[in-house]
Amino acid sequence: QVHLVESGGGLVQAGDSLRLSCAVSGLTFGTSAMGWFRQAPGKEREFVGTISGSGTFTYYNDSVKGRFAISRDNAKNTVYLQMSNLKPEDTATYYCAGSPHMYGSQFATNYDYWGHGTQVTVSS
Repeated sequence: QVHLVESGGGLVQAGDSLRLSCAVSGLTFGTSAMGWFRQAPGKEREFVGTISGSGTFTYYNDSVKGRFAISRDNAKNTVYLQMSNLKPEDTATYYCAGSPHMYGSQFATNYDYWGHGTQVTVSS
């Protein structure tokens, strides 16, 4: 059974940084693309970024490009989302997602496995 558990969320001020982690079990991690999505209250789930199974390829939503960075440690079965220069509009529940494919995409349907999310709140 596949489990994804996010951690690291919290309340921060605008301009601060935060690192989210997603611990994965039950998945062939090194060949699975991972994605990060977020959902703000009253809004649809939004793609944040993805990283390939090997970690060599990343792709981001334009809204976070240059501020957020995804990395992974395949030895620890963990993927990270480093967020910098946070803005109030980044406030959302952040979800990590696992794909059965080496490369992910911006489409949620590309991911079969989801965590329960971690809340990030950015105050102005």
